[in-house]
Amino acid sequence: MSDLTLQEKQQQAADWFRTLRDQICASFEKLEDEATGPLSDRDAGRFERKTWDRTNQSDGAEGGGGTMSIMRGGRVFEKVGVNISTVHGTFTEEFAKNIPGADEDPSFFATGVSLVAHMNSPKVPAVHMNTRFICTKKSWFGGGADLNAPLPVAQDTADFHAAFKEACDRHDPAYYPKFKKWCDEYFYIQHRNRARGEGGIFYDQLNSGKWEDDFAFTKDVGRTFNEIYPALVRRHMHDSWTEAERETQLEYRGYYAEFNLVYDRGTTFGLKTGGNVEAILMSLPPEAKWP
Repeated sequence: MSDLTLQEKQQQAADWFRTLRDQICASFEKLEDEATGPLSDRDAGRFERKTWDRTNQSDGAEGGGGTMSIMRGGRVFEKVGVNISTVHGTFTEEFAKNIPGADEDPSFFATGVSLVAHMNSPKVPAVHMNTRFICTKKSWFGGGADLNAPLPVAQDTADFHAAFKEACDRHDPAYYPKFKKWCDEYFYIQHRNRARGEGGIFYDQLNSGKWEDDFAFTKDVGRTFNEIYPALVRRHMHDSWTEAERETQLEYRGYYAEFNLVYDRGTTFGLKTGGNVEAILMSLPPEAKWP
């Protein structure tokens, strides 16, 4: 058992997610500075930040908020958002039935970081990552990262998975096979009968009874992402692409959007708890096509 109070745990988690946001934004801006590929005549992209406040749906009281960090039209990133939020309030009676511990008391606290990157080049994989700490009468960590390449490269996929396997193995050898399977099953577009991407890891309701251990793992997930993904981007960001490859990318983005709007629990959670709609739908691509 941890000697920290719940409030101290919440603050430590929120502070870490803010730190991770800053580290990832710095890494992505460095990629923009390094780019010498097809769009290198553009100014290097930079993040712009926008804060938002949340009002509780039940009583109109202040309910926390967050900060969006968005980069658009860069050399490498067509659109990328790295958002953080720390919110609290009360679930609706209907939604509380679906959240562990909320059936006893609908009050909640949630803090996290969420990232989605859509790239200019179809040869550079899109990616999603988020980690979070949620409290009701129960508390847990969740999150993960998954690769979403319009034009998959076997070595990229293998290296992405290897990085997260190493991260998982540092904490529990059972984590990677469990969380990889969970990712494969969760990020599946049922009506298309296809996976959303090349997978990664996904975990939820992680509470081993040792808060420091669960927090350490969640931090490792974030650090691992910030090591492996920029490395994959550097492999391909200088390469040119064809119009046909761009068309493939736009169609793939359509599938990505379908999943996020139909199945994604994070989208549902945000919309059902009075979150910022612009931040919630940050994950949608700037341009997409449907065949």
